[in-house]
Amino acid sequence: MSSRYAVPSGTADQLADLRADLGEVGYTSEGLTELLGPLASAALHRDQPLPAQRVLEASRAPAALLVRLLVLGLPVPAAELVDALPRTGLEGLLALGLVVPTGEGAAAEVRGTCDLRPYGDDRHDWWVASDLSELALGGALPTDHVLGIGGASTTLASWTPRPQVARALDLGTGCGVQALHLTGHCDEVVATDLSHRALGYARFTAALNDLELDLRAGSLLEPVAGERFDLVVSNPPFVITPRREGVPLFEYRDGGAAGDAIVADLVRGLPGVLAPGGIAQLPGNWELRRGEEWTARVGGWLADTGLDAWVVQRESQDVAEYAETWVRDGGHRPGTAEFTDLYAAWLDDFAARGIERVGFGIVTLQRPLTDRPPFRDLEEVVGPVAQPAGPAVLAGLRARTWLAEHTDEELLAVAWSVADDVTEERIGRPGEPDPMVIRLRQGGGLGRTVRLDTVGAGLVGACDGDLTAEQILGGIAVLTEQRVEDLRPGALVTLRALVADGILR
Repeated sequence: MSSRYAVPSGTADQLADLRADLGEVGYTSEGLTELLGPLASAALHRDQPLPAQRVLEASRAPAALLVRLLVLGLPVPAAELVDALPRTGLEGLLALGLVVPTGEGAAAEVRGTCDLRPYGDDRHDWWVASDLSELALGGALPTDHVLGIGGASTTLASWTPRPQVARALDLGTGCGVQALHLTGHCDEVVATDLSHRALGYARFTAALNDLELDLRAGSLLEPVAGERFDLVVSNPPFVITPRREGVPLFEYRDGGAAGDAIVADLVRGLPGVLAPGGIAQLPGNWELRRGEEWTARVGGWLADTGLDAWVVQRESQDVAEYAETWVRDGGHRPGTAEFTDLYAAWLDDFAARGIERVGFGIVTLQRPLTDRPPFRDLEEVVGPVAQPAGPAVLAGLRARTWLAEHTDEELLAVAWSVADDVTEERIGRPGEPDPMVIRLRQGGGLGRTVRLDTVGAGLVGACDGDLTAEQILGGIAVLTEQRVEDLRPGALVTLRALVADGILR
């Protein structure tokens, strides 16, 4: 099944006019949040249009007209659109391929050909073009659908570390969301995709935002073979889909391989494109059989790569939940024959291969700068984290790198300080002098909660940047009448964990 409309395109002058018009009428992230309000904005992000429709019906603002046209996929009067976008005009919109006429004369209306909406971060305001959403189409998606700003793309954008680097790669760029972010802190951005339609949207998105991207067609790492990058981000087609006739394979989420092989192969291939010190970041799914630990599954992918790895599992689903999620994602609704058939296909596929659960998480990789054993940290973090999470990821990666490059003696020789966002919680029985439980809570970052023993609590309590960890241990040994040699092994384990998590700095 093919998409209905061609990908929009235009000259630099046409795009400059449109850019100016969109900004002038407040068709920006901040402008739409103000127009719609928090309730309707949040509902629209969940693909629930009714609250937004109620707000838009009561508004005569030009931005409201554009939301109806370019987000909800509704027809709008051509005359009103001309007034809203005076530089571009109806002729300009038709020339760009952004609208098609649906009527003539005084009742003439136009309908949008694609989804075009504002998107940004704390420093940028952009516009992102993609195919019309399921919300606008009102049915199942075409298999060549180019996804807009989805949940996985916003998760990746939030978790990506953002050092200033020379060369970056957006692998599987789709409509170009990750590439937009990369232009803010990377001198050169290469973006690849197997889908020529996706590359067309990425090209239009970049041009509309007056940005330059090096766009290349091809599968996974093939278009950049032999090249090196300082930062690689990828929202790969990681969805696990049955390889059975009649099951639609959506280009934006299905990589053509069985099970979780796409992500596994990508992890194994990344050493070939990472420069020394280079970082790679990607979300992924992994299949789990009965009794199989996710750390063993993902750890197997990392063997022989030579890369540092910090992998965070954010959630896991049983196979029924997973199937329901992705059948609905393609636009099929429970209660229909199509939904039931596809649901059964997913369950049959998992059962045939002995899969019971599917994990989802974030994979952060790094090529070491020095000749040392790579570090491996695979952990589960299921609670809320600070947004964006990228700064915490970069700080955690730097801390883990420092720990991998320094000995226990060097670790103990540092005068550590407790981070400003860390608080301590003590729980005990009324009237008892000593607490039963001592916990540290991290207010930012990944929101860690760490339980300490009395030695660990004493160590952290004295970390104010004046005394080294070794000096503090010596004092604790005197107070507790123990040998410092007996305290050191446990203290080192605690110290390494707290430094890695940014609780001690």
